[in-house]
Amino acid sequence: MVDVGQPAPDFTLRAHEGDPVTLSQFKGDKYVVLSLYPAAFTGG
Repeated sequence: MVDVGQPAPDFTLRAHEGDPVTLSQFKGDKYVVLSLYPAAFTGG
């Protein structure tokens, strides 16, 4: 768990194109928005 105001831990996820994206790539940028859509492309 990360407290408010603390740096987020570094992690790597795959972008929608399939390329890996690491949070630390954006260090120094003002804002980073992470948006997740679980099961967005699944039937149901």
